[in-house]
Amino acid sequence: MIKVIDHNKMGKSERGWLHSLFHFSFAEYYNPDNIQFGALRVVNDDVFDPQGGFPTHPHNDMEIISYVVDGELTHKDSLGNGRTLTKGQVQYMSAGKGILHSEFNRTDKPLRFLQIWILPDAAGYEPNYGDYDFKWEDRENTWLQIASGQNGSAPVKINQDMNVSVISLDAGKEAAYEIARGRQAYLIQIEGMGSVNGSELQERDAAEITGESQIVLTASRDSHYILFDMKQE
Repeated sequence: MIKVIDHNKMGKSERGWLHSLFHFSFAEYYNPDNIQFGALRVVNDDVFDPQGGFPTHPHNDMEIISYVVDGELTHKDSLGNGRTLTKGQVQYMSAGKGILHSEFNRTDKPLRFLQIWILPDAAGYEPNYGDYDFKWEDRENTWLQIASGQNGSAPVKINQDMNVSVISLDAGKEAAYEIARGRQAYLIQIEGMGSVNGSELQERDAAEITGESQIVLTASRDSHYILFDMKQE
């Protein structure tokens, strides 16, 4: 089954410098029927105005991935890490027992990124940080796995049985993805316009995918997708 989530019906927040779409309940947006999808707890499609950002704040017991769509994201944390990431790059933080960090757009152009929180398979992990500079061409018209569980093969390892993949699909192209028995997926049309198994997706829409052994994406415009493949619950 494919359930399309219209981005116009998602939670929204406007905080001056911060413009957000909430895929799941977060901050002032609360919907008891939309808390999470499997272990995927938060996906915020955030836009920071120039010089906007979150000052130092805490997290614990959450696997956090930041995926930069456009612009530059500057991170600093209490483990001593500091990095600026650009389009298509990935930052990973296992908050575990507790970590402090900040996120800023230090440029004069807007920053758009996906802030992703995944529930860990256990509490109390030692805090950890990593980032990875994926080449853009490695996702052009082919799936690129950017994160996996500890037993997976992706460069970014998280403490949960979840595979995260991205693809940049040219207009008119198709791409298939196999979903194993007992698993489900969450798909986001980050940019462009297309369809999944015939269900249309506009830019920033999403789709909950259950009971499907395969999906086929078709891009009607140049498109950019991210997909979360996880155990079905």
